[in-house]
Amino acid sequence: MKIWNSYGSEHSANLVMIGHFKDSASAEETNAAIDELRSFTSDPDNSFAPDRYPKGVMELLSKLKFHSVGSGELEQFTYDFSTKVKGTDLVITTEEIDVAALMKLMIDRGARVEIYSAHSYPDADHGRGKG
Repeated sequence: MKIWNSYGSEHSANLVMIGHFKDSASAEETNAAIDELRSFTSDPDNSFAPDRYPKGVMELLSKLKFHSVGSGELEQFTYDFSTKVKGTDLVITTEEIDVAALMKLMIDRGARVEIYSAHSYPDADHGRGKG
């Protein structure tokens, strides 16, 4: 008889990331950049790989003036997350824990970034099931 043990993740981080911007225009522009990156990375005709920056990726990153993202982090824009602009804040909620690319984009665009697990802070405003 063999006994097998393993570890699995349920992707239940219930993570909240809030980019606090100086003005609502910056929050809206960052949200639009996220939408553009999501659209690009979800299109099967566009190639990107963890070890290189293909021409199309370089053109998009240059257009968005987003130079701090690693090639291996681009996949994070294909993950399931939601965004909402609330005044000068951009609120991102996700069950993923790997969010460095989103954080870098917000910091590059001047945000003060707050990240927390809504499981640990259930009374906070933005967790799953909250507004």
